[in-house]
Amino acid sequence: MSEIAFTESDERRELRKQVARLASKYGREYFTEQARSGGKTTDLWLEIGKNGYLGINIPEEYGGAGGGIGDIAAVCEELAAQGCPLLMMVVSPAICGTVIGRFGTEEQKRRWLPGIADGTGTMAFAITEPDAGTNSHNITTTARRDGDEWVLNGRKIYISGVDEADNVLVVARTEDAKTGKLKPCLFVVPTDAAGFEFYPIPMEIVSPELQFQVFIDDVRLPADALVGDEDAGLVQLFAGLNPERIMAASFSTGLARFALGEATAYAKERTVFKDPIGAHQGIAHPLAQSHIEIEMARLMTQKAAALLDAGDDMGAGEAANMAKYAAAEAACDAADRAVQTHGGNGITQEYGMAGLLVAARAGRIAPVSREMILNFVAMHSLGLPKSY
Repeated sequence: MSEIAFTESDERRELRKQVARLASKYGREYFTEQARSGGKTTDLWLEIGKNGYLGINIPEEYGGAGGGIGDIAAVCEELAAQGCPLLMMVVSPAICGTVIGRFGTEEQKRRWLPGIADGTGTMAFAITEPDAGTNSHNITTTARRDGDEWVLNGRKIYISGVDEADNVLVVARTEDAKTGKLKPCLFVVPTDAAGFEFYPIPMEIVSPELQFQVFIDDVRLPADALVGDEDAGLVQLFAGLNPERIMAASFSTGLARFALGEATAYAKERTVFKDPIGAHQGIAHPLAQSHIEIEMARLMTQKAAALLDAGDDMGAGEAANMAKYAAAEAACDAADRAVQTHGGNGITQEYGMAGLLVAARAGRIAPVSREMILNFVAMHSLGLPKSY
């Protein structure tokens, strides 16, 4: 074989190098300073967009670079590995960009994709509801026709970056005229629409990107706010979930790489007795274990991305769930070991390790819980009876 199947292409490796170089100009200090001061990472976001990295998975005719989910996942990972994990990377180009790119009309693509690609028209994604949680089938946000318009009503929770977005891709339900049952549909809602209100949720996580409660009260939308076919909502919704899991995995592996890098550097320099603490197996072995866990998660993420880009949605679904699970576990372990390696310094703001614990832990919960992934694998990979 002239090419090794489990290595990335020269182009992908160069992409990683360039993104890492750009992100290193900002780094963890910039990220945490923005978070603690109430600032935003707009400068970094727009520079990513200006250099073509933000829209790398969006078709060229709409301002992107025509790459795949593996490319945008690499961008997400390298940003996180430099201490700048951006949740909106998961949401705007990967979920919204993918759904609109696959199912939007030509006019919708031309209206929304260029702004997603260059960062000037960021789009949030709203699916989670207070009483539905992981069970998306229980979503109660509804859309009804009123002449040539749609009228939306409902409530969403834990919606990322609404304050930084021009629009939100909202998952609602419409009534099927034939059966009377509700079916999921996707609508693009401007954040300044009358009746659309959002309020920040106080979070312990150290991030400039905030979480919001969203209230949708009689929000009127034009007919073309509906993305895709009204009768194919579930297919269209799930089209955004595999990219979401792949990006979440890259977010976690990047965060894990950052934590491990900080811990390794500290272990090489910190001397307590006569040798650097990294010379002791009690420190070295856990860090080596994290390196192994991270690399395994990265490989599964690359497999998931390759399957998705090849059009194998079912295969990608299994791999994406596994990748997201493995990456979240690796990140939690790496963050915990980084704190332990730093000792007392690990829980100071100066070293910034403790904040990684909450950030990494979020990966076990969102965008889908580890328990639901285990349900998926048990049912679909092992053929066990459905447990929920």
